[in-house]
Amino acid sequence: MANLNENNKGQVFSINISAKKGVSKTGVKTANLIENFGIESDVHSGNTHRQISLLSWESIEKQNTCHKHKKKNPAFKPGDFAENITTCGINLANLKVGDKLTINNSVILEISQIGKECHDYCEIFKKVGSCIMPKEGIFAKVIKGGQISVNDPITPD
Repeated sequence: MANLNENNKGQVFSINISAKKGVSKTGVKTANLIENFGIESDVHSGNTHRQISLLSWESIEKQNTCHKHKKKNPAFKPGDFAENITTCGINLANLKVGDKLTINNSVILEISQIGKECHDYCEIFKKVGSCIMPKEGIFAKVIKGGQISVNDPITPD
């Protein structure tokens, strides 16, 4: 399991997009984040407060070690919970609404929501038997857009 840094600096572990709602997202190496919109070519982008979703790799790994889920799904991977950015090494639970994250020293995200309401067992829950986004996922708006890549640094401001 990746270690969370004491200074809460991390990196982009995976970037994930999809063309349809209710499906796992597919990993891409780079993405263009558009100010006040989200990730170019992702179905969840738009002029809302939930333009980007983030989930930590540490949360996914924790699900992978949970016995009841291991029987059903041997291993969850980035994008299975429909998150746009899978992070590593940053404690997302320490963030609050209004906090900012900088990716690759240029792209700025503002945390807009912690967790989400899972409506009548969402499609992700139906497919993977669990959904950790309501408790461990966060959502953000793109304040300053630009290109991001896997392994880019993420720092809280």
